[in-house]
Amino acid sequence: MLSLRIVVIGGGAAGFFGAIACAKANPDAQVTLLEASRQPLAKVLISGGGRCNVTHACFDAEELVQNYPRGAKALRGALTRFGPQDTVAWFAASGVYLKTEADGRMFPVTNTSETIVECLIKSVATSGVKLRVGTHVTSVKRSAADEGFDILLKSGETIKCDRLLLAIGSSIVGYKIVRELGHQIEPPVPSLFTFNIADQKLRELAGVSVNPVQLRLSAGGKSQLQQTGSLLITHWGLSGPAVLKLSAWGARVLHESRYQAKLLINWLPLLHQEQVREKVLAVKDEWGKKAIALHRGVDLPHRLWQYIIARAGITTEDRWAEISSKTLNQLVQELTQGQYLINGKGAFKEEFVTCGGVNLKEVNFKTMESRLVPGLYFAGEILDIDGVTGGFNFQSAWTTGYLAGIAMANSQTA
Repeated sequence: MLSLRIVVIGGGAAGFFGAIACAKANPDAQVTLLEASRQPLAKVLISGGGRCNVTHACFDAEELVQNYPRGAKALRGALTRFGPQDTVAWFAASGVYLKTEADGRMFPVTNTSETIVECLIKSVATSGVKLRVGTHVTSVKRSAADEGFDILLKSGETIKCDRLLLAIGSSIVGYKIVRELGHQIEPPVPSLFTFNIADQKLRELAGVSVNPVQLRLSAGGKSQLQQTGSLLITHWGLSGPAVLKLSAWGARVLHESRYQAKLLINWLPLLHQEQVREKVLAVKDEWGKKAIALHRGVDLPHRLWQYIIARAGITTEDRWAEISSKTLNQLVQELTQGQYLINGKGAFKEEFVTCGGVNLKEVNFKTMESRLVPGLYFAGEILDIDGVTGGFNFQSAWTTGYLAGIAMANSQTA
């Protein structure tokens, strides 16, 4: 029997992991990994601020999938077959140890993404995978002679294979190849981004952070989405984990509304609105002769407090005893349901995540094989899967890449 010819297109996290898993599981297979750029794993290298957030210390699949705005249902079973604990063990077996930070994110103990990149490149070499960089794929066709594939390169060369793994990321070329092979692509739109807020007074508070806040998003007349977490005020508006998570869950509705939306901020989510009112009234009773700007009575940064009272129509000279019930109600409203207008999106430099990709109903998540094209497999960001920030997107790449690699290794030629 001839040995399996397997090609993986895409030299990112998912592609490397799939190629390595395949070659290790079937040493007789001829595994070739194609990468268009001269620098494979470029995204891994710059991820997590150069530290690489490899995965997240969440070892229950049911809980883990709650961090995927798209793909949770499809990933649930897959993550029980290869989850974060398996990722940790895989890297440890390769001599790379991970550490867990307070928020659950896991990084290499070396604190540099170069450790992960070097590990993957070394594993590719030792497992017998043939890595070809600077190799541009222009199209893929089903082979007329058999059930394999003909991969046409920009150079004019054609590579033939029996099994093909597309781990090509959210690229125009990748989507073109997928469509040519008969698959649907869910339209790609950005995920994980910051909010532009056209409020100069707010922007002057750049650097101020609050944890926690509760955010509610209303866009395009759609039902509100909600997230709780820390928030950072920036020179362009709002950032921080709560904003990034909300942008991920609201990726499509925000895209449809052209990033024009209403944002409600509860600056004191640990208290009910009536509890906030009681706190404010208590301060008014106790510090009636004091300036409101200097005696806040709630746990918020001083500069932010001054901004919020100004939104409620209170000046820096106003004293607690002087404000009316109407003004006090307005202050409570600003503290618990302040309205802000989003008028565009910013970038999130440490992540490059797109929502959209191959329709998940067309993929068997036990093997990552296409339900439409036998011998074709998918892994990574080419799929309509995306997670919030915190190592979840890398875990999806490791999981789908590994399952595809093992399935290809164990498949039989006709």
